[in-house]
Order: sequence, then C-alpha cells, then structure tokens
Amino acid sequence: MSRNEAVEPILTAAPVVPVLIIEDVKSAVPLARALVAGGLPAIEITLRTPAAMDAIRAVAAEVEGAFPGAGTVLSRAQLSEAEKAGAKFAVSPGATDHILDAANEFNVPLLPGIATASEAMRLLEHGYRICKFFPAEQAGGVNYLKALSSPLPAIRFCPTGGVSLQNAPTYLALPNVICVGGSWVAPKEAVAAGDWGRIEELARAASQLRAAK
Repeated sequence: MSRNEAVEPILTAAPVVPVLIIEDVKSAVPLARALVAGGLPAIEITLRTPAAMDAIRAVAAEVEGAFPGAGTVLSRAQLSEAEKAGAKFAVSPGATDHILDAANEFNVPLLPGIATASEAMRLLEHGYRICKFFPAEQAGGVNYLKALSSPLPAIRFCPTGGVSLQNAPTYLALPNVICVGGSWVAPKEAVAAGDWGRIEELARAASQLRAAK
C-alpha cells in the first residue's frame, strides 16, 4: 500500500471530514470528542493558527477513536512537525514538487489538492489515486468532477471549499468522490460557547449523509 492509499481507510470512515480552524487549544479535545461521538472520526485541523499544532497533539493523545489530520500543509517542516505531533494524515491545498518530495520522507499519508485535469494527471504520475479537490465550488463543483470521472477514472476526490450540508449529498452521490470536507459541523459560535451537544448533533447528521464507500 502506498502512503497515499494509506489515507483511504481514514477518509472512508465517514462521509464528511470536519475542517477546523482552532483558535484556542483548550477547545480542541472537547470539540474532537463531540465530532467523534457524532460519527466523524477523521478531523482536519488546519495549520492556520498558532494553536493548531498543539491542538493536533492534544487530540492525538486524548481523544479515543479520532484520526487527527494536519490541514493547509505547505512545507516539509510542517509535514515533519505534524507527524511528530501525532497527525494520522496531512492535507495540502495544492501539490508542488517540494511537498510531494517531502511526503516521500515521512509516514504520514498526504492528501494533496488539485483544481485542474492537468494537476490530477500529474499526481497520477506520482502514484496518487486519492486527492483533495479545492476550492471545490469555485473550481467547478459537482459538474467539474462529473466531467473528470470518465477520462480520469482512477482518481477519487475529497471536495473541500464551499461544501455545505445542502450540497454535500450531491457531491457524495458521485462515484469519484470518496468523502467531502466541510466546516459547517463545527460552527464558530458553537465552539466559542462550548456547545458540544450541538456539534455532536451536527456531526451525527453529517455522518448519515451517505454510507461511507
């Protein structure tokens, strides 16, 4: 199994991967527990805040059943630190030579991003069969992924960016979509208020959108 293929059981654990921006590390563990309790074990914590890496570390150490991932990975240094923090997968918005070379050095599987057919073909040449489609809605959405399915049947996608409770089922109905990424399951106001019950309910609804492929 390639490192990229190693991300498959994580992404097929549920139809939705929560994409989180964590400002306060203290919220990371109860937030992750609520998401896991609701049926969403794969959790992407984006490296967009100073608290992100500590949040990954805390979730990896304290939340049973969680698969914490590092999102917005842009460099070898971030990939290395994410693996040390206990990340089970890493996600990048694109796929440069630098990040693909770095992914070969570490055990944490990478989910690289693409937005065009040429980028998808390039990743196929590097052995990648599972990719992030980003930014999904802005890059063409469901119709674009439908168009890619025939000429590029070997690739499955995790659309992220503009995906919501309303349009997620349409994405998930596509045969080349393995799961979707979205932030709606953890609204900022619910996190700020510590309303973990609401987040668990949102996660449970998201987990039922489609039986995992």
